[in-house]
Amino acid sequence: MSNIHAGADALTIHNQDQVATVLRDLSEGDTAWIRHGETMISIKLLENVAFGHKIAITNISEGSVVRKYGEIIGRATKEIEAGMHVHVHNVEGIRGRGDKTAQEEQR
Repeated sequence: MSNIHAGADALTIHNQDQVATVLRDLSEGDTAWIRHGETMISIKLLENVAFGHKIAITNISEGSVVRKYGEIIGRATKEIEAGMHVHVHNVEGIRGRGDKTAQEEQR
C-alpha cells in the first residue's frame, strides 16, 4: 500500500480503481491532486465533492462497472466524466449482491 503524501487531496487504493476518495471538501473548478499508485495525478473537479466521497479519475461509460479497492462496487447509471462526484445519483450499488457482482465479473 502506498503512503499518503502531503498535498494529496484524494487517493486510490488499487491501480484498477476508477474513483478516488477525497480527503477534504473540494469545490467545482478546483484541481485535485490524487495519489494513484506510485504517481500523483491531477483532475479538475466538475462538481462539489464532500470529504469522504468519491470522484471519478477516468471517464466511466453508462452501464459499465465502477471499481474501488480494486473491486466492483457498482454500475454507472449514466455517463460519468473524470472529475465528477460518484455516488448514488450516478451509480447503482451491486456490492454485496452476489447475483449482480457475478454477472458483472463474467462480462
